[in-house]
Amino acid sequence: MKTIEIKAHLRTGTGKKDSKNLRSENNVPCVMYGGEEIVHFYTHENNFKPLIYTPNVYIIEFDIDGKKYKATLQDIQFQPVTDRITHMDFKQVFEDKPVVMNIPIKVVGDSVGIKAGGKLRMKRRTIKVMGVMKDLPDMLEIDVTSLEIGMSIKIHDLSWENLEILDPPRAMVVAIITSRMAAKDSALPEDEIEEVTEETGAEEVEATEEN
Repeated sequence: MKTIEIKAHLRTGTGKKDSKNLRSENNVPCVMYGGEEIVHFYTHENNFKPLIYTPNVYIIEFDIDGKKYKATLQDIQFQPVTDRITHMDFKQVFEDKPVVMNIPIKVVGDSVGIKAGGKLRMKRRTIKVMGVMKDLPDMLEIDVTSLEIGMSIKIHDLSWENLEILDPPRAMVVAIITSRMAAKDSALPEDEIEEVTEETGAEEVEATEEN
């Protein structure tokens, strides 16, 4: 699992006025829980750019006034007008305790269905798993080589060593659909696509899942 190092400072106050003063200096108020005590801290917003504006996921190694912590990002809040970060929540993690993370998916293999003219449809871009840090990969590879048109891979079809998958077993991950159904999907509003998938049979569901 990739890591990123960020230096930060403990907060001397936790009220609204203190948060406002921090933001006025382009700092981000943060909180970290999951350890022996809740840690309130802050750091400059630029330190979070490599963490947020990327498809990768990271274990964050914080240096907060000389004390080291490892954590995962749990929640982030943005100012609705300026889109600047206003607050972030983190959960402290430990080497010997299971960690829950959404790991990005990497599709591998040359699908026979795509060779036959089908289109790849990805229902989700990440999968939620639990495992100790040493077993967490940067990406979860899914081999679609054997998928023909009309076939799909769901959560219950997948497994990785030393990882527990936490997403619903019947949730679809990827499917190979016809070009005609791909065009139909792109012409439908998102809410209508969802309605179709709920009311049709399994074969049709696979063909109408959205990207």
